[in-house]
Amino acid sequence: MPFFQEPPRLGNQFDDDPLLPSWIDRFVPSVTEELRSLGDVAVEYYGKQLADRENEPVLTQWDAWGNRIDKIEVSPLWHEAQKLAAKHGMVAAGYEAHYGKHARTHQFAVVHVLGPSLDVYSCPLAMTDGATRTLLSSGNRALIDRIVPRLTSRDPSIMWTSGQWMTERTGGSDVSQTETIAKPDGDGWRLYGTKWFTSATTSEMALTLARPEGNVLGSRGLALFFVELRDANGRLRNIQVNRLKDKLGTRKVPTAELTLDGTPATLVGAVTDGVRAITPMLSITRTWNAVSAVSGMRRGLALARDYARRRKAFGAMLVDKPLHADTLAMLEAEYAGAFCLAFRSVELLGSLDGGPDMEPGGLTPTGGNDADERLARALVPIAKLTTAKQAVAVISDAIEACGGAGYVEDTGLPRILADAQVLPIWEGTTNVLSLDTLRALGKGGALEAITAEVEGNCAAATDRGLARPIEAARAALRHATAWVVEAMPQPDRLEAGARRFALTLGRTLELALLCRHAQWCLDHGHGPRTAAAARRFAMNGVDLIGDAVLEDTKLLA
Repeated sequence: MPFFQEPPRLGNQFDDDPLLPSWIDRFVPSVTEELRSLGDVAVEYYGKQLADRENEPVLTQWDAWGNRIDKIEVSPLWHEAQKLAAKHGMVAAGYEAHYGKHARTHQFAVVHVLGPSLDVYSCPLAMTDGATRTLLSSGNRALIDRIVPRLTSRDPSIMWTSGQWMTERTGGSDVSQTETIAKPDGDGWRLYGTKWFTSATTSEMALTLARPEGNVLGSRGLALFFVELRDANGRLRNIQVNRLKDKLGTRKVPTAELTLDGTPATLVGAVTDGVRAITPMLSITRTWNAVSAVSGMRRGLALARDYARRRKAFGAMLVDKPLHADTLAMLEAEYAGAFCLAFRSVELLGSLDGGPDMEPGGLTPTGGNDADERLARALVPIAKLTTAKQAVAVISDAIEACGGAGYVEDTGLPRILADAQVLPIWEGTTNVLSLDTLRALGKGGALEAITAEVEGNCAAATDRGLARPIEAARAALRHATAWVVEAMPQPDRLEAGARRFALTLGRTLELALLCRHAQWCLDHGHGPRTAAAARRFAMNGVDLIGDAVLEDTKLLA
């Protein structure tokens, strides 16, 4: 009989996760059965995802009679994902009062379980969540009352998703050169310009930056606008879709170049300081990025682990080969650290959710205390940049662990890696967010907040088996703190080392959080596995601090 390799199979994506069940038991145990049920839904939709692999968005610019229609048709799975996301509250759950301060943990646990099976539908959901928080923080009561209930609805026939149109030909992270102009038109505004990269262009609305005519150049002269994309007949409102982007990954996401030619728009807040107005959006979407990074890692590792139990080579199953087992253990430890940091970022969202209440009976944001706000100011960008880099590396190794099958498109495995590559780029590249980290520290109190966070988590981990990883976390923090204090008067040195510094802080936070959760698991019957992950994570390396020789940098760059 000829040999045919049995493919990896996906198990329940709640029960098979080595971190999520204990984290949920620790913070919001009442949602366990809901998530277990969704774990089976994730398996079902993974099968649909594989069957739908070749269906990508299609742009039809003209109808048969020469009319400009710019119709974008998305994949069949995306139509299903829209209904599933609404039904299970992948945005709404974060704004519901039922689980109080743990509403965000509940929401992102659902995202973590379902997201990897929905062909990056998490992209419009992230922007929808960010738009919701931004509108709530704006104080624009007319938009809040009319739009927020749609963005947070669990009814698929009512729920809207939102795009965010910030990126132009002049660049993404530096929006100060935005060329889109806003001109007054009666009680409203009209927008004119080109948006170079607009994800989820099939959404019903978008938030976008534009410069009101006559405003000063630079970021201070920008304002934030609300755009409803289509009229009552479903036609785009003075928006032309120039083309869909031909991307490495996230190919199911209809990302487009748009021309705005008198597009009707509503001013969200003031006619200036639009960049400041989108700050709540960035905190939300960067946290979505971090959670998507860990859920992508989980999917890759789930398949690699199952494959290791089905693939026999050199006389034994891969899982029984010491080197292969060691490789998987290293990757699982990286996932464990990343998970803890991403979901700590989720916890802190409550502290960033200041603003008016959404609706009677809804979650009332408290605005958070000063310590949490200082911590979140640094931790959120650190969590995004650290987990994003880990995701690409971990998923790459997980795909490699499946051998040649990991490189063959119709196995579905390469798509996980291609989709992960967007994570270090979207919402700020690693370098941009490393500089954001320095700016956050420069505002005062942020480094002290990170130090307190690391020390508090280390102090809570008292098991002797955690002593070495705890010391590794403390030593890395001491080194990072000493370096940044020494480098502060030397701007070039500080900037050149910002990436290594930020990643060291991220990995230090991951290890400290992982140690604390490991202690909780030991104390509450969840076994020693998380402690083993902490020890292995420390072995993987935490301290990346070091100064490169400036002349070498010039020669190489």
